[in-house]
Amino acid sequence: MSKIAIMGYGTVGSGTVELFYKHKDKLCRTLSVDLDIKYILEIRDLPDDPYYNKMIKDINIILDDPEIKIVAEVMGGLNPAFDFVMRCLTHGKSVVTSNKELVAKKGAILLKTAAENDCNFFFEASTGGAIPIIRPLHECLAADEVYSVEGILNGTTNFILTKILSENMPYEKALKLSQELGYAEKDPTADVSGADSCRKICILASLAFGKHVYPEWVYTEGITQIKKEDAEYAKAYNSVIKLIASAKRCDNGKIAVSVRPELVCRDNQLSGVIDVFNAVTVYGEAAGELMFYGRGAGKLPTASAVVADIACAAIADGTSRTQTWEDSTDSDFIADSKSIPEAFYILAKNTGEGAIKAAFGEVLYLSRENQPPEEFAFIVPITTEIELDEKISNFGGEIVSKYVING
Repeated sequence: MSKIAIMGYGTVGSGTVELFYKHKDKLCRTLSVDLDIKYILEIRDLPDDPYYNKMIKDINIILDDPEIKIVAEVMGGLNPAFDFVMRCLTHGKSVVTSNKELVAKKGAILLKTAAENDCNFFFEASTGGAIPIIRPLHECLAADEVYSVEGILNGTTNFILTKILSENMPYEKALKLSQELGYAEKDPTADVSGADSCRKICILASLAFGKHVYPEWVYTEGITQIKKEDAEYAKAYNSVIKLIASAKRCDNGKIAVSVRPELVCRDNQLSGVIDVFNAVTVYGEAAGELMFYGRGAGKLPTASAVVADIACAAIADGTSRTQTWEDSTDSDFIADSKSIPEAFYILAKNTGEGAIKAAFGEVLYLSRENQPPEEFAFIVPITTEIELDEKISNFGGEIVSKYVING
């Protein structure tokens, strides 16, 4: 029998236990492996919980038990998660996790440690909730050359932007509603600042391109500055505003990685992803365009990916040879996102068409209902953001918004 330990019993941890026992018989029958949860590491006292008899508070009980073959880390954060996971791996116990911060910041060393101890470090649940994207990237596309990975990786921000676009709801009201519905945390900073999406695209980029991309190397912008007017002008351009996380291979071999709001044109499949759903688009040399779509967060969707990784760990024959990447000592392989040629949307005030033409050349103007006479929204033809920022510095008007156009 393979015994399992769960580290953490919050939303995802309790969902993992619930889902495991709901499908335990099917899992064991399908895998031809006898599985059971032996321990739940939890610092709280929960005497009324149905699994209270499995709860422990000392990590050493897990480490010292030879029956424990698989550990699910669902505590979140770096401390003590990193220390606990490292200790489990060095004891030869496979670890599965939903902890995106852990994988984004420590994935390279954890994968290396797993390989050195002939066990596995799996993290399907860290990116996209229930959406299967990690395994397709390193297994199904192992024989392909991936050019880019981009998507909507945060359900909270996508919900907020959907409300702004579909109901003309102000940002502050949409954020409050997302908190009331349980989509956003009391402190929504990681979501709305883009930090959550940044961690996720770091994981996908590292896996797709083979070198660890650290969050501090990624240009990251959130949604807090998006205005209702931007959504209206986007609609006039047959586009919607989405928080897009992107990793693309450049012609010079470097990769450009960013998280930022973009005007996504309606012919792009990502434009139709609404509410709390996530989607990831992968472009491969042989496979072409692939899209992965589903609920990106939540108790049971995330737990579903954790349990799936437990199943994979239970039947694995040694360390996975495809789910890996090299560590990186510098960011020389990361391209400056502002050097990539793009088309841009700009919202300006207190100016005129003459000043706009003098600064930006020929542009495409957009309009909206009840547009003030001193407000101008326009599309700047393809240029780099470095060049655009230089033009902006010589522009006499007020720049309110600036977003990349994603065709």
